[in-house]
Amino acid sequence: MAKNSDPPPVSTAADQRYMDIALTLARRGLGNVWPNPAVGCVIVKGGAIVGRGWTQPGGRPHAEIEALARAGKHAKDATAYVTLEPCSHQGETPPCADALIAAGVSDVVVAVEDPDSRVAGSGIGALKKAGLGVRYGVRQGAATEINAGFFSRILLGRPLITLKLATTLDGKIATATGHSQWITGDTARAAAHLMRAQHDAVLVGSGTALADDPMLTSQLPGHAQSRDLRIVLDGRLRLSAESRLLKTARDIPTWIVTSARADSKIRNNFKDLGAMLHEAPVDNAGHIDLNWTVQLFGTSGITRVMIEGGGQVAAAFLKARLVDRLAWFRAPTILGGDGLPAVESLGIKDVGNGPGFIRESVSALSPDCLETYRVTG
Repeated sequence: MAKNSDPPPVSTAADQRYMDIALTLARRGLGNVWPNPAVGCVIVKGGAIVGRGWTQPGGRPHAEIEALARAGKHAKDATAYVTLEPCSHQGETPPCADALIAAGVSDVVVAVEDPDSRVAGSGIGALKKAGLGVRYGVRQGAATEINAGFFSRILLGRPLITLKLATTLDGKIATATGHSQWITGDTARAAAHLMRAQHDAVLVGSGTALADDPMLTSQLPGHAQSRDLRIVLDGRLRLSAESRLLKTARDIPTWIVTSARADSKIRNNFKDLGAMLHEAPVDNAGHIDLNWTVQLFGTSGITRVMIEGGGQVAAAFLKARLVDRLAWFRAPTILGGDGLPAVESLGIKDVGNGPGFIRESVSALSPDCLETYRVTG
């Protein structure tokens, strides 16, 4: 990420307060603005907010354009608070930096610079060149976390990957007979649906798709399911044409990541049903190459993926060191050794070699709890 040569000035309490509002607005875009970042903007004049905006579904219009439209003539000599450096390049829309300058804004407070090489400090540079006062680095940590998926796509070529687990206290996702509904309660399931809505895509393996026949959509009131992307790893195309995923593939985006060994007739049938198929390379054991797969996601513009199961897929992503965040829902019950584990064998012989995470939060979701973690390093 580009760095400005000048040290960031000390932010005021007002800067932090208004940036917090902009960050709240930015979170509204999570899950429905990819391939763009989720950005929030507030325009302040005389101690009052005269304009608010956040990136709209599909990534257009940008937050700054929305806020300026609401501010109208009041934008002149106002201060704009933006959670990500305003863009400075001509894309599908004119540069936001130019729009701020043209509106007569006097100052711009930026949370974090944009790592995209088309911006990377040039947006801040354009604002300074035009004579605007610029302060940056306000609430940088929070702004970086909101767009961790966008940053990952730009810097690593792949999306941020969250592994979501819903288990008993002893890490089981089902009984020995496969019964799993419902381990967690209504509050935890509602929180999980919110997480689905805040990710660009939800991913499962074919085993989970066959066992649970899920929809993999967010059931939040008012949520537009047409923006949900469902992804199934299915190397042999075992998914049933009668599954809910394929029956709704024309209306809700559905990707199947498969392999060359998949039957061509089934492949064509899936396509006819509306699914998009991606042929991935496989290893000697016939397992889909996950590194290739996540790079495909990044190239396609996906910034945030949530893995929902099952145990084999969870283990595969953990072994490949591709899990960035853990969201672990725990129910206050125990199933014992014959229950099905949330994570299958990782083949680890030394405790110190296991994937490491740092716990960030614990939330009570009566009667369950949610623990969130980020990967170490």
